[in-house]
Amino acid sequence: MLSQEIDWAVKRVLFGPRRLAFLLRGGLDDAFDLRTFLVHVVPLARKALARLERLAERIPDAELRAQAQSSLRDKAYHVAGACILATFLPSAAREHYVDIVAPLETIYDFLDCLCDRHPETPPEAFRHLHLALADALDPARPLHEYYLHGPPGDDGDYLRTLVKRVRTALGRLGDHELLVPYFSEAARLYADVQTYAHLPDGDRARACIEWHAKEGARYPGLAWWEFAAAAGSQFQVYAPLYAAFCSDFDRIGRSYDAYFPAFSALHVLLDSFIDQREDREHGDLNWIACYDGFLTFKTRAAALAGQAQAGFATLGMPRAHRFALRIMALFYLSHPKIAQQNLNQEAVALLDALV
Repeated sequence: MLSQEIDWAVKRVLFGPRRLAFLLRGGLDDAFDLRTFLVHVVPLARKALARLERLAERIPDAELRAQAQSSLRDKAYHVAGACILATFLPSAAREHYVDIVAPLETIYDFLDCLCDRHPETPPEAFRHLHLALADALDPARPLHEYYLHGPPGDDGDYLRTLVKRVRTALGRLGDHELLVPYFSEAARLYADVQTYAHLPDGDRARACIEWHAKEGARYPGLAWWEFAAAAGSQFQVYAPLYAAFCSDFDRIGRSYDAYFPAFSALHVLLDSFIDQREDREHGDLNWIACYDGFLTFKTRAAALAGQAQAGFATLGMPRAHRFALRIMALFYLSHPKIAQQNLNQEAVALLDALV
């Protein structure tokens, strides 16, 4: 599935004049970096996914096994994209980065499936399940019983194994303790938005609005759904992690601030853009539907991209972060779901706006 989605996107880029022009606006460096990503990083992500698929196959409970396999099959694109900053690391560091990010992104995606699609996950379980993220991102924390409030069934220690794999790989990174305050903040906000956004229709928007009133004051100018989208991203974890891999410890905090909330909000808004049909069919909260029309969304997407670019100027390797933004947007807006929903015209308009 990962190969099919990546191949589709690459062909859409190479044989679509507007998409190819968007890529080449970054100069030949972006084209060469894209080749490095496709040739060296994506295969590492694919191998990591294969290992995790074998782990998921051993889950005893049929429904938990199905949700784990679905998260790996249907969200494989997420794992590859999550590893994009590894493009700019040396070979050994690149593998180490993927060893952390692939199981971590799988935790995010598996928990999303449990909250979104498992028929027996009660709302009171949402926050407790997400302790898995906080535990994974801080090797010094005690492990928790993640299924204390549901869903029922034996996952054969699948989730706990993912947590341990992240902790072990993160523990091999020097001075990883410097990341913990930022990781803890990101995990807390992510647990919040997942808890509120998955409540029953009629409760979830109100809960998100009330939460934004308390948490969003530090980020004026963001609508409540944009703040929720930002909190639902993972890149405010991956960017500080990349800074640590570059031994750029003084810029860990700047990396978090450069990505959150602007880049992070844009990331999840683009994800919501391609998931519009799926979210309508399942009755899920879709952030794009909160705008009063496509033109408003396009304007806001361009503004968020501009804010992110300004933040990148404060970081040690702006080229890597500009590449991450450009390729994230390009791959989302070249995803097979774009064609399936007849969204190509809007996707190209978004790319033009993000230049």
